Amino acid sequence: MSGLRAACIFNHSVDDPKQAGDNRRMTANLDIVFSALADPTRRTILAMLLEDDMAVTDVAAPFQMSLAAISKHLGILAEAGLISRERRGRVIWCKLEPDALRAGSVWMQGFGQFEPVDLDAFERFLAEELANDDTETELQAAVTPPA
Repeated sequence: MSGLRAACIFNHSVDDPKQAGDNRRMTANLDIVFSALADPTRRTILAMLLEDDMAVTDVAAPFQMSLAAISKHLGILAEAGLISRERRGRVIWCKLEPDALRAGSVWMQGFGQFEPVDLDAFERFLAEELANDDTETELQAAVTPPA
């Protein structure tokens, strides 16, 4: 750096080994959750489980794939913590675990672009804008001489 001294900046969230470990764990968990959510079959399974707990065979019924393929999808969802599986007798039941989505939701809210939209206010705004456009069109028609 030819004569320039580099400034030392200590960023606690990056340089603190204890906090960095926590950040890596959170990032790894988010990676697993978002990876699990990336597949449309797994998203459909989660939507099905919103209604109620389901047996694995019932989860597999609407899909055109083998029970083994559905079991792999369920394993990925369970590894991400999005579902839990419980054996009741000879049947394995799946249950949605919505807390696993909380970390992803908190992470996305940090961007601020996922704020809820006030649709009523948006509708009022559009109505005002359309009314203003109609008024401007009428004024232009009144001012423009006939050709």
